[in-house]
Amino acid sequence: MHPPPHTPRTPYIHRPPAVSGMFYPAAPDQLHATLRTLLATANVPALRPKEVQSRPKEVQGRPKAIIVPHAGYIYSGPVAASAYALLQPLRGTIRRVVLLGPVHRTWTPGLALPDVDAFDTPLGSIPIDREAFAAIADLPQVTVHPAAHAGEHSLEVQLPFLQETLGEFSLVPLAVGGASAEAVAEVLERLWSGEETLIVVSSDLSHYLPYAAAVATDRATLAEILDLHTDLVGEEACGAHPINGLLLAAQRHDLTPYLLDYRNSGDTAGDKSRVVGYAAIAFTEAARHGD
Repeated sequence: MHPPPHTPRTPYIHRPPAVSGMFYPAAPDQLHATLRTLLATANVPALRPKEVQSRPKEVQGRPKAIIVPHAGYIYSGPVAASAYALLQPLRGTIRRVVLLGPVHRTWTPGLALPDVDAFDTPLGSIPIDREAFAAIADLPQVTVHPAAHAGEHSLEVQLPFLQETLGEFSLVPLAVGGASAEAVAEVLERLWSGEETLIVVSSDLSHYLPYAAAVATDRATLAEILDLHTDLVGEEACGAHPINGLLLAAQRHDLTPYLLDYRNSGDTAGDKSRVVGYAAIAFTEAARHGD
């Protein structure tokens, strides 16, 4: 048994930024300017998977979840911005973000919570949602594993985007290791709630393939995601485990997926010999009368 993650602690514990100055600017003014530029210029490029060209271009309904990439902003920032730009009208409505991403440094067997009270970025502190922690503390797939969060970038790089678009919100950060789709979906079900809660899954697509091979591989992966298939593997997306869980939950809640942007590092940073794929996908709830 791990100690209840909602146990009060003194003093207040912060998780400091681990990759500021590397993946994104460390100076607040420069970071603000970078984010504003990315959001203002967000667009859907001409390069889109053949299998999804016939899907609607207009996103209908309220975004409940997004999938966004997590490389350095110079590489994946323009793609991530296409999803975050959708959230700007929901500033003040979304007050809690459930953020899931894969572990790159320290393995964890399920879904790991941190043992802190806030995550810091150059733009300020984001408080942890202790009530949400308590709501999932009894699930066997959920553990408190500080090492899984200490140097992990997949969650951290999303935080400045969220701060810029949403303003104030509380955070439920989950570092995901070898969790099944059902295990992840069970956690999401506990935290689903209403329009105040947004789910964000952080994931890149294929890694280090030549440009043409990467595009072909990512086309197939995106078709699977847009059809809500729940059997992705790590070679298709490093965040396959949290994506599979989100897709299972999306099936159950009748969410509609929209591909907002797809590019790879060969498109954004030039080198086409070994690229990493990036996509932004929104999942919307059916629009209610009056929305």
